[in-house]
Amino acid sequence: MEHRNQTGISEFFLLEMTEDPELKFIFFGLFLSMYLVTVLGNLLILLAVISDSHLHSPMYFLLSNLSFTDICLSTTTIPKMLANIQTQTQSITYTGCLSQICLVLVFASMESSLLAIMAYDRFVAICHPLRYTAILNIRLCGVLSLSSLFIGIGDALVQSLMVLRLSFCTDQDIPLFFCEVVQVIQLACSDTFVNVIVIYFASGIFGALPLTGIIFSYTKIVSSVLKVPSAGGKYKAFSTCGSHLSVVALFYGAAFGVYISSAVTESSRITAVASLMYTVVPQMMNPFIYSLRNRDMKAALRKLVSRTPLL
Repeated sequence: MEHRNQTGISEFFLLEMTEDPELKFIFFGLFLSMYLVTVLGNLLILLAVISDSHLHSPMYFLLSNLSFTDICLSTTTIPKMLANIQTQTQSITYTGCLSQICLVLVFASMESSLLAIMAYDRFVAICHPLRYTAILNIRLCGVLSLSSLFIGIGDALVQSLMVLRLSFCTDQDIPLFFCEVVQVIQLACSDTFVNVIVIYFASGIFGALPLTGIIFSYTKIVSSVLKVPSAGGKYKAFSTCGSHLSVVALFYGAAFGVYISSAVTESSRITAVASLMYTVVPQMMNPFIYSLRNRDMKAALRKLVSRTPLL
């Protein structure tokens, strides 16, 4: 029998983490811990940058924006997943699903854009050090960040509104732990051709374009550093890029992991785990990468902790 369209559905059902009650308790504790580490770690980075005048530079301004974006992206997905594990229900309201789609698109695109802007910052610092303050300043970084945010919000609103026009079948099961636009439109009974075109277009703007910019920046950086005669100078130049390169590798590596897993396997659970890692692991690891590999950040964090009164 053919499924009929349902334009007035009230909820979707997310993928269940596990049916084992003991494993549910373990997963709840694991992801709660990861979420708390993500929020606290990125919040420390934010407070350190704000409180230390030595960190009031374009690079650390962008880092604080990245930390704020990481907190928001994790908060968009993990709390709902934890609530579902705790209440033993996988449902999410239609409105809640659309909201989650919109917020994931906004903050994922913002993170991708920030990584590209940070690559440009490193390019100017290494390839044009004498003109760094003339080319790049906090005001320009703020304009670039806000522009990326507004473009991301525009894209998220367009895609979310386009989901509203779709009719859905009786199958309301989303094979992920959170609502993601591609998986949701696959449940639609109506024509999704325009939605798919918009998704490909947005992927080019917020995925391929920033990655191309990052690759271009680091190609120029490598070319410039190789011309430095001393090994110490080369090491110093490359060390300033180490943290950013690690974050880029983690973010885009997780993104490619989602794409590859969905292409080579039919297991929805493997794809779901890969998607979850994309929205959890990079955001949790970023504070560690920047605090462990950056001398100024470690000094600012020590100063911040020493000023914090013990309760």
